[in-house]
Order: sequence, then C-alpha cells, then structure tokens
Amino acid sequence: MGGLSIWHWLVVGVIILLLFGKGRFSDMMGDVAKGIKSFKKGMSEDEEAEAARKAEAQRRLTVDKVSEIPPEASRSADPLDRREP
Repeated sequence: MGGLSIWHWLVVGVIILLLFGKGRFSDMMGDVAKGIKSFKKGMSEDEEAEAARKAEAQRRLTVDKVSEIPPEASRSADPLDRREP
C-alpha cells in the first residue's frame, strides 16, 4: 500500500520526460556544466591575481629596504675601496 511499484515509477518518468523533454534536460545539464567551469575559472583567476599582488608587495618591500641604506655607508663598508676618506 505505501510503496511505489515499477508502474508508478514508469508513469512518473514519462511525465517528467513530457515536461522537460530529452533535449531540454541535456541542455540544462550542459548549462550547469558551463556554470561550474566558469566558476572554477573565476576562482583560479582570483588566486592568480592574489599571488601577483603578493609578489608585487614583496618586490616593493625589497626595493624599499635597499633604498634605505645610505650611499656613504655602503661605500665605507666596501673592503676593496683603497681611497682615502
């Protein structure tokens, strides 16, 4: 009484095919797949952009540290410099 027989499932399947049709269902699945691919591509582009920003920030920090050293300090620390001060 409470269970559905094979005939019930066949009728439900036929009704679903009539409502959606074979082409509509495959088109919907294709659209879902395209959406998933687009989402993954967007996520990878975000990760690449974040990595590029981090690399740029690291490069700027390195350049700033090098520019903070006064030129006189770097010349006097040179052991090959034989000139008189």
